[in-house]
Amino acid sequence: MAAKPPLDILMCAPRGFCAGVDRAIRIVELALETYGAPVYVRHEIVHNRFVVESLKAEGAVFVEDLDEIADRSRPVIFSAHGVPKSVPAAAADLKLFWLDATCPLVTKVHREAQIHHKHGRHVLLVGHSGHPEVIGTMGQLPQGAVTLVTSADDARSIVPPPGPLAYTTQTTLSLDDTAEIVAVLAARFPDIVAPHKQDICYATTNRQEAVKQVAPLVEAVIVVGAPNSSNSQRLREVAERAGCRQAVLLQRAADLDLDAFTGLTRIAVTAGASAPEVLVEEVIEAFTARWEVRVRPIVTAEETVAFNLPRELREMAATSTSKLVRTPRGDAAE
Repeated sequence: MAAKPPLDILMCAPRGFCAGVDRAIRIVELALETYGAPVYVRHEIVHNRFVVESLKAEGAVFVEDLDEIADRSRPVIFSAHGVPKSVPAAAADLKLFWLDATCPLVTKVHREAQIHHKHGRHVLLVGHSGHPEVIGTMGQLPQGAVTLVTSADDARSIVPPPGPLAYTTQTTLSLDDTAEIVAVLAARFPDIVAPHKQDICYATTNRQEAVKQVAPLVEAVIVVGAPNSSNSQRLREVAERAGCRQAVLLQRAADLDLDAFTGLTRIAVTAGASAPEVLVEEVIEAFTARWEVRVRPIVTAEETVAFNLPRELREMAATSTSKLVRTPRGDAAE
């Protein structure tokens, strides 16, 4: 039997689950343990099919609208992306018991937008049209109080209402794209009020920086993540811009076209913030079928961020064990 060709796989770290995603998934798991099945979840708790299907198997029921909830005695959970103010109000009207799994860093953006509005500033929101996080942030304020800015071209052409301006951003954007948009806004509107601290979250920043460092060293970058995951799509784009000739976004190993990697000797693997580590391990295992794989962790940051759970679930959390495989985040992992 011919020897397998060698393949070095550089494993980006941090990768995979961030603290906000981890918290959101734990909320669903703990709600199922505390209240039993079914537990309803409005929208995908995070943008990852494997996670959603795993939680469905445990008894979670995913809906897009509260009116779809058949048994209104059951809990409903709002996804990590955040929701407009109208959603909790509708839940109260329907007498639903709800738990909020919104990432605290998204909640921070909501509060910033509310403060700007309170001080009479029109808010320019940098983000992707139709993304649940953008819908949730715009829904914190009255209609017309927020203008969405989706690109540098948008930033050059928008005509906001007269008066003071401020800007906020979606938490999962490309750092470079956002910097370009913000530079245009600052040039056009010198008095625009910026966030006290950038709104793009630590996890998005760290994962993009890791890819920037690794992408020039390899012949291909694989991003494990969902096509509707903003932060995963940005990782693929970052790899391309950093000089990698082949950047691929896939949901799991079954989506791999191994023939596309024939002749390569060094690749990198990372994962979006909503992709569990088990899917990364699947991809590595798939490569071992054809190559003599050597895995080398590349650690560019350490992550120790953790967020509190809702108080209704903290007692159960003390005795519960996680079902979904977590990622090492910033730790070296082989």
